[in-house]
Amino acid sequence: MTNEELAEWVTGRTIDEVECLVPDMAGIARGKILPCPKFVKGLGGRELRMPDSVFIQTVTGDYVETSEVASDESLDVYLKPDPDTVRVVPWYPTPVAQVVCDAYYLNDEPVDYAPRAVLRNVVRQFEALGLRPVVAPELEFYLVKKNVDPDYPLEPPIGLSGRQESGRQAYGIEAANEFDPIVEDIYDYCEAALIDVDTLAHEAGAAQLEINFNHGDPMELADQVFLFKRLVRQAALKHGVHATFMAKPHQNQPGSSMHIHQSLIDQKTGRNIFATKAGKDSKQFLNYIGGLQRYLSPSMPLLAPNVNSYRRIARYSDAPINVHWGRDNRTVGLRVPESAPEARRVENRVAGSDANPYLAIAATLACGYLGLTEKLEPQKPVEGDAYRFAFSLPRHQGDALYKFNYAKPLKEVLGERFAKAYIEVKNTEYDLYQQVISSWERENLLLNV
Repeated sequence: MTNEELAEWVTGRTIDEVECLVPDMAGIARGKILPCPKFVKGLGGRELRMPDSVFIQTVTGDYVETSEVASDESLDVYLKPDPDTVRVVPWYPTPVAQVVCDAYYLNDEPVDYAPRAVLRNVVRQFEALGLRPVVAPELEFYLVKKNVDPDYPLEPPIGLSGRQESGRQAYGIEAANEFDPIVEDIYDYCEAALIDVDTLAHEAGAAQLEINFNHGDPMELADQVFLFKRLVRQAALKHGVHATFMAKPHQNQPGSSMHIHQSLIDQKTGRNIFATKAGKDSKQFLNYIGGLQRYLSPSMPLLAPNVNSYRRIARYSDAPINVHWGRDNRTVGLRVPESAPEARRVENRVAGSDANPYLAIAATLACGYLGLTEKLEPQKPVEGDAYRFAFSLPRHQGDALYKFNYAKPLKEVLGERFAKAYIEVKNTEYDLYQQVISSWERENLLLNV
């Protein structure tokens, strides 16, 4: 779609306002809201501006005090709407559109450490090899009772039966139907917003749901996940509950993941290179898995971006603790589902649902890219319970950031400036977290030590 076609799209639907969105490091939607005539008038120009410091803003809303990447004086960058991402915002009573934007400096160079630019850069490196990545995310989330006191534990909401769920109803049809009005609105909103979701299932946690996305282009799928999170929160709010994508919102319930299925297509032949003509695992497929095994651990700050993320990574918690791989094995970090050769793929089960989808997909693909280019050999596939093996993933955010900082090949693929900016943001968040005294500390240390 061109800018002219975008202008026709919004005017033809009598759109009142346009929300111009840009994902920040945490995957939070930042941006500006414009009246439709002003949006149309500004297309192709540089009037839609924001400070570059938006990309070093933390999840708490604070900023990195001294950045090596972003300017101290918060220089202007301008937003360029991506016409192919325009959609109706389905929850407003008046016609409103949303469009995802890319950020550019005033010399027309892209802001290379913005999350969309990072993913685009990784995909282009595959294209230079004549390859096209294909991904399919699976996203878990919880519905929770409205909570206005952050010191109070979250609770499941009241379902149609008038009762709270206690959990462990994986794939339960009646359990999913408890929240049918919310689910129906989610599907209606997805249809209106052109978000291509597939199946929905109830997961193991109390009021925990999972939605699967159909496979496709990495940027398109990252955009869909980014917009889907907004959509789900709004659908839940309509019914008086909260939807959360925290990795571990409940103490005694499973965490929420963002599993990422991935495969590679030869651009000339259109063939999935992960399988040979005879249907066997290809050399490239094994190299790709080797890259995931070597580099997923140092990429954890992008897959598990928050201090809460590491509470999900626990033995026998429905989340992996290492990067072993296996065939149709859900205890490993890297699962190869049973499939026909043309659908041969590997599933990264490490990422949490709290991850920025652009960065989680970029990190996953970057690991596989390094496996291909470095011709890395994987370990033998695991049969049986992978929890019997040792932890190989970082156990907390500080350890993860340390490993990421010293993973030079990974930082080169993702972009050195991005790596610096991301570490700055996450170190700032970690320092802010370290200032908080938790209720556990007050409960167990106040009178005992």
